[in-house]
Parts: sequence; C-alpha cells; structure tokens
Amino acid sequence: MTSLMDGLTRRLREPRVSLGLVALLGVLYGLAALFDWGGDSATAGVAGWGAILASGTAAVSLLYAARRARRQGDERRGRAWFSFGLAATAWWVGELVHGVLLLFMGREGFPLTLADMFSLVALPPLVAGFALLARLPRDTRSWLRGGLDVWVCAASVFAVAWVVLFAPLYRALGQSPGGFLVDLTYPIVDVITVCLAGAFLLAVSPRDRRSAAVAYLAVVGVAAADFAYTVLRLRGAFLSGGPVDIVWFVSYLLLAAVPWLVAGTATSRAADAEPARDPAYRRWVTLVPPAVSVAVIVILVVAALAAPRAADPVLSLLAGSVGVALLVRLAGVRTENFALRSSLASEEHRFQSLAESIGDAVMVCDLEGRVRYLSQAVEQMYGCPPGQLIGRTLDDYVHPEDLPRVRTTVRGFLAEGPADDSVRVRCRVRGSDGTWRHIEAMVTRHVGPDGTHGLLFAARDVTEQVALQDQLTHLTFHDGLTGLPNRAYFEERTREVLARPRRGAADVAVLFLDLDGFTAVNDSVGHAGGDLLLAQAARRLRVGVQADDTVARFGADEFAVLVERRGEAQAVVDLAERLVGTLSDEPYHVAGREIVLTASVGVAFAEENLGATDLLRNADLARATAKDLGGGRLEIFARHMHAEVVHRLELRTDLRRALEEKQFAVEYQPVVDLHTSRVTGVEALVRWWRGSVLVPPEDFIAPAEELGLMVPLGQWVLGEACRQVAHWRASSWEIGLSVNLSVKQIIAPHFIESVAEALDGSGLPPSALTLEVTEEVLVDDVGNTIERLSELRKLGVRLAIDDFGTGYASLAYLRQLPVDIIKIDPSFVSGVGRDENLTLLTRTIVQLGRQLGLTVVAEGIERPEQLELLREMGCARGQGYLVARPMAARGVESVLRTSVSPPAGFTLPLSG
Repeated sequence: MTSLMDGLTRRLREPRVSLGLVALLGVLYGLAALFDWGGDSATAGVAGWGAILASGTAAVSLLYAARRARRQGDERRGRAWFSFGLAATAWWVGELVHGVLLLFMGREGFPLTLADMFSLVALPPLVAGFALLARLPRDTRSWLRGGLDVWVCAASVFAVAWVVLFAPLYRALGQSPGGFLVDLTYPIVDVITVCLAGAFLLAVSPRDRRSAAVAYLAVVGVAAADFAYTVLRLRGAFLSGGPVDIVWFVSYLLLAAVPWLVAGTATSRAADAEPARDPAYRRWVTLVPPAVSVAVIVILVVAALAAPRAADPVLSLLAGSVGVALLVRLAGVRTENFALRSSLASEEHRFQSLAESIGDAVMVCDLEGRVRYLSQAVEQMYGCPPGQLIGRTLDDYVHPEDLPRVRTTVRGFLAEGPADDSVRVRCRVRGSDGTWRHIEAMVTRHVGPDGTHGLLFAARDVTEQVALQDQLTHLTFHDGLTGLPNRAYFEERTREVLARPRRGAADVAVLFLDLDGFTAVNDSVGHAGGDLLLAQAARRLRVGVQADDTVARFGADEFAVLVERRGEAQAVVDLAERLVGTLSDEPYHVAGREIVLTASVGVAFAEENLGATDLLRNADLARATAKDLGGGRLEIFARHMHAEVVHRLELRTDLRRALEEKQFAVEYQPVVDLHTSRVTGVEALVRWWRGSVLVPPEDFIAPAEELGLMVPLGQWVLGEACRQVAHWRASSWEIGLSVNLSVKQIIAPHFIESVAEALDGSGLPPSALTLEVTEEVLVDDVGNTIERLSELRKLGVRLAIDDFGTGYASLAYLRQLPVDIIKIDPSFVSGVGRDENLTLLTRTIVQLGRQLGLTVVAEGIERPEQLELLREMGCARGQGYLVARPMAARGVESVLRTSVSPPAGFTLPLSG
C-alpha cells in the first residue's frame, strides 16, 4: 500500500500529469457550466470557482518551471516563466477575491473592485515575460519606433471597439462617456497588452515560438473575456459561471501549459546574441509599416462613419494621438532614409576606392553571373579593359573544366544563407592573349546602391604560385636523376590501384628490379659514371613498358614497375623476362667504356585483402631471392619466402644473445692417415644449440658475417679448440688442430696478435695449429692477404687451402702463398669411382700437391671405394663420415684410445 501511494505521489509531481488532471477538471467544469450557467445556484457556485483553480494551477506550473529552468542553468527562460508565474499569481488572487466578494456580497462592485486591481496588476509581468523570451533591439531609436507602431496599432483597435461596441452602449444606457477611462480600464489595458505581446511574439526565437504562441493565445483569450466582462457589467447582466468564466478558465490552463511546450532542451545563446540577424525580428520590422497603414485606414473609416453624428471626444483623442505618432514616425523615416542614402553613397565611393587601391581584381556580378563592375586591376592582370567585360557572363571566361565546380560552389554558398560570410573559389580564366591563368577568389554577397543582390569577387592571380607548387610536387614525387617517379609516388600509386575493383588476381602486379654488380661500377668509374648508367637503365625501362604501367626508381640501383590490366599472370612474367633482357642484353656506355650488367627481378601479384605495403614487400623478397640465387634471373614470390625472411631476422636477433650467453659449442672431426688409419688431427667445427634445436652452420655463418660477429666468434672457437687439443697433447695424444678462417678474420685488426695470444694461453705448439682459408680470400687485395698469411706462417703455424679446386686460386698463387696443406673439395671426392672426369681431376690435384711438396687431404669420404681409390692415388690424409663424424670432445677421446694400426688390407671406420 505504501509503495502504491509513493508511486502515485511521484506521478502527481510530474507537471504533465498534473496538467492532465486539471484539463479533466476543466472538462467537468465546462459541462457543469453548459448544463446550467447560473440557473442553479449550486451549479453556478461550483462553476464560478473553476477560474480560481485554473489560475492557481497556472501559477504553480509556471513557478515550478522557473525554478527548474534556473537549476538547469537556463536563466533567461527561468526569468520568463517567473514573470508569467507572477501574472498567474495575481490573476489567482484576483479570482479568489472576486469569489469572496460574490460569496459575502452577492454581487460585484462597479466600476472597479479590489479583484480587478489584482487582475490589472497581472498584465505588466505578463508583458515582461514575452519580452524576456524575445530577442530585442539594442538601440533607443528602434525602441522608440516600435513603441510608436504599437501605440498606433492599439489606438486603431480601440477605435474600432469604441465605434462598434462602447459608443453605442453608452448611448443606449443614456450615459456620458466622460468617465470611459475608468469604465473601460480593462479594454484599454488589454488592447495595449495584446499589441505589445504581439510585437514581442514576432521577435521570439524559433525554439520558444510554440510556447510563446500558446501564451499569446491565453492573453488574447483573457482580453476577449475582459471585453465581454466589461460590456456585461455595463449592462448589469454579468453572471458568474457563464461563458466568460469558461474563456478565463481555458486561458489560464493554456498559460499553465506554456513552459512544457519548449522545443528541445539546450539554450540557444548564440542566436540570442544578435537579434537583428534573426528572421523573426526582421519579420517584426517588416510587418510594422503595413500595420501602421492598416491602422490609419481604420481610423479614417471610423471617422467617416462617425462624421454625421456629433463630434466624439474619444474618437478625436484617438485620431489626434495617432496623427501625432504618425508624424513623428514619418520624420524618423525621412531621417533614416536620408542617413541611409548618404551611407550608401559613401559606402559605394569607399568600395570603389578600396577596389582600385588593392592589388586584387574586384568584380561585382548579379546572381546570374553577369558582370556589373570591374576594377582597373583586371586590365593590369589579364590585359582586358573593364569596359569590354561588363555585361558579359562569367561562363565566357572560366575554363570549361572548372565551370561546373565553380557553379556548384557558388550555388551552395547562396543556399547556405547568411550563415556563411564568404567562400573561396579556385579556377582558370582566359586572358586577353588566350592563355589560361589560375586565380583564387573570395566570393561574398553584395548589395548594390539600388538594393539589387549580387556577388562580389576579390580575385588574385596565382598562376606562378600554382606553377611553383606543381614543380615542388614533381620534385617531391619524382627522382631528380632519372626523372622517374620515386618511392613515395610509387607507394601512393599502388594504394590507389589496389583500392579499385579488379577483374582477376593477375590484374595488378609489382616488379622489383636490381642491377647485379652495380657497386663495382661505382668503384671503377665513380659515382658520376654510376649515375649515368642508372639514367640509361631508366630510359630502357621506360621504353619497355606500356603507357598504363608505372616505372619508378625505388632507391640506389633498384627500380620498380607497377603493372596494370594484363589479365593473365603469364603476360606479367613475359614482361619481367623482357625487362631482364632489356637491362642485360646491351652494354652500357660510361666514360668511354662498355659495361655489361645483369638484372635480378622479383614479381609479386596482388591478392584479396593484400595491402600495398605487403605487395611491395613480397616483390622485394622475390628480388632478394633472385639475387641470392646468383642474379640475372626472375623469381616469383611464394609464401615460403616471407617465412624464410622472418626466420632469418629472428636468427640474426638471437645470434648476438647466443654469443653473450655462450650457446655455441665446438665439435671435432678427426683427420686420419689413409694408409695407417691413425688419427693425425682434428678439425674444429662450431655448433649452435638454439635451446634444444641444433642450427646448421650454413644457416648462421653468413648472418654472423653480416652482423660482424664472425671475428669474436672465430676468436672464441680458436681459443676453445687450442685449449682442448693442448689438453689432449698433454695426455700423450700427438694430434694437430685445424681451424677455419674467414676473410673478415684475416683482415681484422690485431688478428695476428689474437692467434699468438690463443697459442700462448693454451700452451699449444704453433706447429700443431693449421689455419684453413678458402680460395675466395685471394680475390680481393691479394697482396695484403699474402702478407697477413706470411705473418701467420712466421708464428710457426701451418696454412691450408680449404675446398681446393672450386675457387679462384692459380698455380702462381700457390707458389706465392706459404701453404702447407691443400684440402680437396668434397664435390670432387664424391665423384671418385663413379665419374671419370671427377676421378681424373682428383688424381691431378693429388699429384700436383705431391709435386709441390704439399700434404693433400681429401674431404667428404663416405664410401669404401672412395677410400681405396684415394689410397691408390697416393692421397695422404682424409676425413669424412666413413672415417668419423664430427663429435664432442669426449667422443674424440674414445676414438683416440682405439686409434691403432689395423692389419694390412683392412680399414676400420672410426665412427659408428
């Protein structure tokens, strides 16, 4: 029960619910009055108190709305609702006094009672409420002009009411109208109130107009009821609870609903700031002259109707006051017109002076685009005298491609109304010499001295600015050396092409091209010669593609081609192969020399949901793969390429950490005497355990070289191996040690010292250490390499050429190098016994080594027949999986313990 009462209370607190209940009571009230207004004293008594209830409801509703609006920060509406609430409160008090007088006196006093005083006091705050909702002018002259117009309208309305209602009524009653100011207080004040409220209503903001219109309807209803009330009281026929009370009752209820009819909740302060720009205010000012004219006509007609009778002092007073008001108004209008004409003339002169003084070309045209005025700057800027252009349309001068855009912009600007002050337009116009000039114009609305509306253009020539901007754009997106688009342009173009619908998977493709060996060109003929070669390559590429394709220089000696609308993948591949030939078939002529280069090309095709960045990356990966495979070839992107690149990147990242955390290990592969099977030495091989996974050497040696880790890694391997072999030699196992060297190790500073330090630190005799180098170390800077190796030889260490027969060594180098050992490459040994040519080459190398006094070691022995043939050839030593696999130090020690000479004709492999 308690929750039910609480819910009912909350619902009754809602203003709309309360107003609905009051409206229901109003319906009951109206029905009671219609069945019998005054015939039954009880019914008349109930009906007579309806106005009290309605006016009280209006007071409560308005005062509550005022408090609520102020809490929400809406001070303006809060004050307006409070003013309306004061008016409703005064009416409520008046109705209450009126009811008490009827209850105790049985009739009303006349002409004015205490209740009438309260009702009249309600009108000033009522008008103030309309004024608070309106957006009013700020100057005194406008207030004076508005006051005169309101008075003329009010006097005219009262004149009509006087002639039609009150004058005949006074004559019928046989009374003199001398005291009409007291008798007709209600009509006089009501007419003035209605006219004032109407003037303010026209200046109310659009969002408040609905609630203000309902309030004005309530005022008109109260005024109409007051007129009827006055006439009935003069006749002595007024009865409480009649139709007049119904009109009052409905009017009060309308006033109670006013604050709940506001459109929206936000306060429009920006619109309130400038009332003169509001359409409602302009309507008010526009409607005043017709209203004044109507009022004058009404007074003339009334005066003509009253002329046959005796002079009416009331009508004469009204006509005189209206006449004075009109004279004052007319004088004000003449003054304003004179000031306006002077201002327009001054503004026109100032406008022309300003237009001639500024550097911009100023033009005024009508809304159809016909030129009405041009400043002299037009002739200086475009070579056309202004007189030749006036009267013609802009369509004759604006570039046809720009004309639709200019029309759309200007029409949109005009459609926006006064909210936009100006709009910027860029277009091309034709000069007197027929060339097209770029202009930038600010377009504003213009009203001429004759009041015609048009457009004002303030234009400046930006042809040079546009040309400079185009040049900067070209430099930004093109390569200065070749004239081709650059990387930024190519990437943006690729994004644009991929954003368009495509017909098939091969409709868009990217080719990445790279000149093989270009670095050597720069080193041999200089960078200027290299630039000349790149320019020749760019011209070849530009000729080799279609007009729809985009060729760009991506950087250094890299080029890219965006292929569009080929339709089939084979057509793209054919194009890539032709471009390889285009770049490679003919030599380049640089500095009087002919240079032949090959090209590596990578091709990647667009795929669904594949972005431009990924497509370019795929093409670059394919190009890198082609280059890694030797260059001079074409590769098409496959997904495993990306996985391999990611794997290499992760490998490079882990390599540094592996060296710091000592994840590397050294394994040893025994080298045996092929005739005795005795272990004579071991070759140190580095291994990387990446967690629990063994990474093959071929996967990490090259990245270590690129990262510069080969020198510290090689130094570590050398130190570890020297210590281990020194330990074995201390255990009476007389074996030697072989360690591989890279080019970077040999040319590294202090390398000789680091080898000596490893020997001294381990106690290994220099003669027990063999350092192996590949033939590639002899390609670059042979003299320096031989000098370094000779210094190593002076330490007492032995030198070996690894993988002999596959590189660039020659007999001359062998005679210069202080080499002790040559190791035959496994590719030759693998063919021994199977391939006559490889067998012959192997035999030749063995004989050559023996004749030069070098020890020959065969690598990669995996089959017994290989071993027998190598023995028969006279090869001294060998290593391979048949002999022994690479193993840890403990495994080598086991082999060393069992390394004994076998019976004649019997060879026991050392590895299981």
